[in-house]
Amino acid sequence: MKHSKPSTLRRTLNALRQRLTKRSRTKPPDWFVERFSNPTKIDKTSTTATNSNNNDASATNSIAPDTEHEIRCSSLLCNRLSVNPTLQSHYRWLAVVSLAVLYNIIFVVGRAVFWEINNKAAILWYFLDYWCDFIYLIDILVHMHEGYLEQGLLVRDAHKLRRHYFSTKGWCLDFLSILPTDLAYIWWSPDLCGPKNLPCSVIVRLNRLLRLPRMWEWFDRTETATGYPNAFRICKVVLAILVLIHWNACMFFVISYELGFGTDNWVYNLNGERNSSLQRQYIYSFYWSTLTLTTIGETPTPENDAEYLFVVADFLAGVLIFATIVGNIGSMISNMNVSRVEFQNRMDGVKQYMAFRKVGHELEARVIRWFAYTWSQSGALDEERVLAALPDKLKAEIAIQVHMDTLKQVRIFHDCEPGLLEALVLKLRLQVFSPGDYICRKGDVGKEMYIVKRGKLSVVADDGVTVFATLGAGSVFGEVSVLEIAGNRTGNRRTANVRSLGYSDLFCLAKRDLWETLADYPEARATLTERGCQLLRKDGLLDEQVFADSQRVHDSIEGGIEKLEISVENLNMRLARLLAEYTASQAKLKQRLAKLELNYHLAHASLAEQHARPPRSGRLYSLQPKKRPKPRPSSSVKSVEYNKQNTL
Repeated sequence: MKHSKPSTLRRTLNALRQRLTKRSRTKPPDWFVERFSNPTKIDKTSTTATNSNNNDASATNSIAPDTEHEIRCSSLLCNRLSVNPTLQSHYRWLAVVSLAVLYNIIFVVGRAVFWEINNKAAILWYFLDYWCDFIYLIDILVHMHEGYLEQGLLVRDAHKLRRHYFSTKGWCLDFLSILPTDLAYIWWSPDLCGPKNLPCSVIVRLNRLLRLPRMWEWFDRTETATGYPNAFRICKVVLAILVLIHWNACMFFVISYELGFGTDNWVYNLNGERNSSLQRQYIYSFYWSTLTLTTIGETPTPENDAEYLFVVADFLAGVLIFATIVGNIGSMISNMNVSRVEFQNRMDGVKQYMAFRKVGHELEARVIRWFAYTWSQSGALDEERVLAALPDKLKAEIAIQVHMDTLKQVRIFHDCEPGLLEALVLKLRLQVFSPGDYICRKGDVGKEMYIVKRGKLSVVADDGVTVFATLGAGSVFGEVSVLEIAGNRTGNRRTANVRSLGYSDLFCLAKRDLWETLADYPEARATLTERGCQLLRKDGLLDEQVFADSQRVHDSIEGGIEKLEISVENLNMRLARLLAEYTASQAKLKQRLAKLELNYHLAHASLAEQHARPPRSGRLYSLQPKKRPKPRPSSSVKSVEYNKQNTL
């Protein structure tokens, strides 16, 4: 017991050493994936292994190491070395790596050109450089052990993850980006950077820009996860524009150094205290780069061939790059307003129709106000079209999250089983009513029930002035009419006028949808009917005699249906028995016919042999009495005699 912990630690270290040194060995099978992807094969393998264990005990000894190795590969040690890329922590890590990459994109090029940036706070730059290198090293380990899907399952075996990582092309960029090019500082010191020695030695760190794909990965995940994808795309394009202008400004400053500062009017002039400051150098270069790439404004005229070539290249790059960028931004902005444009087109179509049909101005104003309210509340969002791409299970979960609390407010649905409520939630439809609209009138046939989500409703008399009650959010009406209870004195008709005071949002559940759902839940149907009867009895609107008669008729119909089902089952059994007897008689007839055909063929063959035998000729034999030839026994007879001899 004293040596248990050191031995465990030793085995753990040996396992880590073997995995990190990548020793050549056969890859153990992924038993978890194989088990769930091909269960038949696993069953056969286990059966074979069991048989071999029963036949020979040595087979167990040969299989044991493989099983132990598989268990070891699926242990906690392997799982700890794997990273789940779907977790929020991995997304945050990508954000950290993206900041390190962005630092190198901006400051490696900038410090290589503007020497004062590099000379000021040199210790801070060293710290930031090597801190980013440390982040790069950690990211290599993270990237190497990122899980991936294989046959729908997340692979977590560390050895398999590393092999998958080295099978891709990304590992080359990762290792090239971390090469220690800073060793060039030994013979190319950063302290030598100045106006007569450009670029600075920090330019050797350009290989750090090869980690750019990790930043693109973070951009893609952010664009997918954010609720404002178009705004994020615009910010990403603006960042790309700024980086391009920054690099072009650095290029202009380097060309000015190569041609000589102040040699002509095109290059940058360092003469003067104002022009020699870092702030002036960068701002002027950035300004010149912006004017050139955007092809707006006037820039100094080039005076030699190199300057002309650089300006022409800048103009061409600016036309191509910024035309693409401006086009993308335009499409993004139009996509941001696509819902508004569609809504406006619908409203314009309704306006044209009302003008063509000469609808009154008051009604036209009400329709326009309804459109305005719909846009202000939901942006004219079509829920069915938006959720059409989702599977039914996800749509049901979203509907439950949105509408379940509303549906539970209905008294007749209290304590119903969850399956029924989930089915009914998908049937709810949102309807918007304008001020003064009647949701239902007295005497109308009840085909829907309503649940108030937002707004105020008033129950008014026939004169439209007297108000009996006011309904608010959470109120329900019309739930009894959709149940079609026999004995309802109102005849499933509305008993009051319900009018909207302002703009009201109501959930509607149709009678047809309710009964289609209740067809799969007979117990819930009986429960809802009983609760509806209780509500009618409370208001004195249930005729007990009619209800009892309908129940007896319903019970008699159900009894008749049960008897019919029993008789149908009996007929099915008798029919199956007759079919079996018929099949047996057919088989017997086929056997008898086969025997008759066989006997006929044998008799026909024996007659043919007799007619085919030639007659005897000669004078000597003509004086002898003729002997009738004995018929040759047929093959069946021979077989019978042979069987008798064998029996004797």
